[in-house]
Amino acid sequence: MSDAEATSGAPQDGQRLVVVSGASGAGKTSVAHRLLLDERFGRAVTATTREPREGEQDGVDYHFLTAGEFHKRLIASAFLAPAEVYGHWYGTPRENVEAILASGRHCILVIDVQGVEDLQGSDVEALYVFVDAPSFEELQQRLRGRGDEDPDKISARLRAARSELDKKDLFDRVLVNDDIDRAARELAGWLGLELA
Repeated sequence: MSDAEATSGAPQDGQRLVVVSGASGAGKTSVAHRLLLDERFGRAVTATTREPREGEQDGVDYHFLTAGEFHKRLIASAFLAPAEVYGHWYGTPRENVEAILASGRHCILVIDVQGVEDLQGSDVEALYVFVDAPSFEELQQRLRGRGDEDPDKISARLRAARSELDKKDLFDRVLVNDDIDRAARELAGWLGLELA
């Protein structure tokens, strides 16, 4: 299987690359986690230069890399959709995506809107899904309820969210996350699957 085939997201024995994005606080990671309870899905773990948050594990939540390690791999074109977000670098190792698709599973890739624009500019074929909160007020409440960021960072994320919401038309589907289980079932249905 060539690199282009492995990262295209085109059906190969039925599997697809599913790119899940949306504004911070919309619940894209929560929806992805629900899908990953089903063995027909695998998650491409993103690499980042940011420090782990409490409870996060290397190789599970993210691949935590030093800036030097990340940039060395960046130069070698080892990442899909590398981007600097809120002062830290993020990118998905191509080999992770390739391994999941080769195993016959759908590959879930959770990235920000900027990363989606980069992927689409590289002609990466996928089902692009924008996860949205039921309202902007709900999005604000979710971000403030996290309790792990200072007010200035929350304000910056809310400003970014407004511009991200304007880019919904980049996506194949918009998924309103009013209930994680319902949203995950709807997304699986778009792939012709029924979640257990």
